[in-house]
Amino acid sequence: MSATKGLEGVIAAETSISSIIDDQLTYVGYTIDDLAENASFEEVIFLLWNKRLPNQQELDSLKQELTDNMELPQSVIDHFKSYDIHNVHPMAALRTAISMLGLVDEESDDMSEEANRRKSIRLQAKVASVVTAFSRVRDGKDPIAPKQGLSYAANFLRMLKGEDPSPLEEEAINKALVLHADHELNASTFTSRVCVATLSDIYSGITAAISALKGPLHGGANERVMKMLTEIGEVDNAIPYIKEKIKNKEKIMGMGTVFIAMVIQEPSI
Repeated sequence: MSATKGLEGVIAAETSISSIIDDQLTYVGYTIDDLAENASFEEVIFLLWNKRLPNQQELDSLKQELTDNMELPQSVIDHFKSYDIHNVHPMAALRTAISMLGLVDEESDDMSEEANRRKSIRLQAKVASVVTAFSRVRDGKDPIAPKQGLSYAANFLRMLKGEDPSPLEEEAINKALVLHADHELNASTFTSRVCVATLSDIYSGITAAISALKGPLHGGANERVMKMLTEIGEVDNAIPYIKEKIKNKEKIMGMGTVFIAMVIQEPSI
């Protein structure tokens, strides 16, 4: 007998939803570059759920459903206000809020395909509201309700900042959402699949996934990228910052993207 580290070499599932082959991420056969450049986040949601892109009527219907389901129960907002808010990790707040949403959803334990789709809409819609509400409460501000007619990305920014975003801001967040929509059978996806395989409800599965994502070896890596970008501050600081990190043999988060940007600007590196 022999043992392997983790799931190395073990086929845990087969899927046509997401794959990474030769460093190329694809969703249902579409390359991530193509989707990031040409697709809205709502189109990508539909693609991942249905394994095809929507027609205009289907896309409009999904956008409307998401906007209609964004508003949070007051109990979730009140719960945020009960925290020692500055000592609560945002991922812990998200995890708890999603679990709370399961308590107030009358269809929580309905395992039918139709009910799971409705719950998926509600969950997808409310994640943006949970994140932005927590951020605003932490800053001593009241949460902001979603606005009809805006995209998911635009509503996220509006609920976060209190004003409609610029087209460039909306595009940037849309691209970020598309890029992070799926990433094969990573730790959080695997955790969620194990949870729902016991026939637990979808809220439990997503709560379990967020719990795994909170770990510093999973979602925490993205958190460190954001901290690095905050340290860099301005675009003109990027190259000197990276050079200093390399000189001191320090870790650079998201090094692949950073290195490409450096080579484009300074081919002699």
